[in-house]
Amino acid sequence: MLDPIIAFFERVFTLIGHGIGVLIAWILWPFLAAGRWYRHRGITIKAVVGGAVLVVLILYGIFIWRVLWIRDFNPDYVEAYNFHDMSTKADEQTSIENSASTTRTCSRSAIVDVTADLIDFNVNKNAWISSTLLYKAGFFGLPWDATPFLDNKASFQRGVQQAVQRTALELVDSLGRQRGTSAADVDLDRARGRIQYDQSTWYISLSPFGPLTPTPGAYREGMERLRAFNDRLETCDAVFDARSDNLIRFVDRIASDIGSTSAALRDRSDRSNAGWFDTRADNQFWFTYGQLYGYYGILKAAHADFGDVIKSRQVEDVWNTMEEQLRATLDLKPVIVSNGKEDGWIMPTHLATVGFYLLRVRSNLVEIRSILDR
Repeated sequence: MLDPIIAFFERVFTLIGHGIGVLIAWILWPFLAAGRWYRHRGITIKAVVGGAVLVVLILYGIFIWRVLWIRDFNPDYVEAYNFHDMSTKADEQTSIENSASTTRTCSRSAIVDVTADLIDFNVNKNAWISSTLLYKAGFFGLPWDATPFLDNKASFQRGVQQAVQRTALELVDSLGRQRGTSAADVDLDRARGRIQYDQSTWYISLSPFGPLTPTPGAYREGMERLRAFNDRLETCDAVFDARSDNLIRFVDRIASDIGSTSAALRDRSDRSNAGWFDTRADNQFWFTYGQLYGYYGILKAAHADFGDVIKSRQVEDVWNTMEEQLRATLDLKPVIVSNGKEDGWIMPTHLATVGFYLLRVRSNLVEIRSILDR
């Protein structure tokens, strides 16, 4: 009775062992060939080549050290903002009386603060991986995204940046204007342009040849412009229009953005059921994870900025549920991402799991929009 089952597992593990052996042989072959060549060279060539190899090893050591984990990662990072203690909203003004004059003061936008801090998290507290020279070079010409290692952090960062880019667009187009008809705020408009900057730009371009602003530098300028806007908002020299129609638009755009990610997850699931051997499944998983990590803080901030609207329209319960589901998604941290069959019993399907959480959040956003639009 058990012989067919035992034989099945023996074949499975034999195939796995053979695959690992082939992979190791493929990885080691260039090094073995280079070693044979090196042994037959003269002392001068050996010294030059040895020095070059040492430099490369040091650079790869730094690269691996940077990509191994996400610095300052904290799924509860929004708790540090104490949004529930905010006494005034971003579009409210108060007056301070003193002997000389009456000074107006406004509140900073929580959305802008969180968006700027997410950029700081991506490019200052962590190295931006996608524009790193060794990441761009790939693994012996193979893009790191096509390998099963050293690409998760880059995908996570791109997911966070996707949430940042969407928010920057909405800040310029609606939230940072008076009833959407005034001119675009100078700082927000500049921030949007820098935040939309290409994600893989290094210091030098080969076509056309010349120096460029690297991706992290552009994002840092966008972060500084966001903070400059909030500084002016604090002195009532800028506009944050916390109206219900702006919140409807903001929620609708985020729901659409999440919907696009859900479609990408579905597409990857349909195209491969290779389980742990799908080397691109982890890219999509960690991009989705990073996107939800970013939106968790941004939507928490929107709850603070639009607190009066959310309360008056009686959507607090749905909004709180949405935030709880976003936070629950951040507890999904598989060591190895598997893209197996949805009804499989050997290899799990982490893409379907994160997709389920994603759709729950999107469903809540659609419901919030429907209530606000009544």
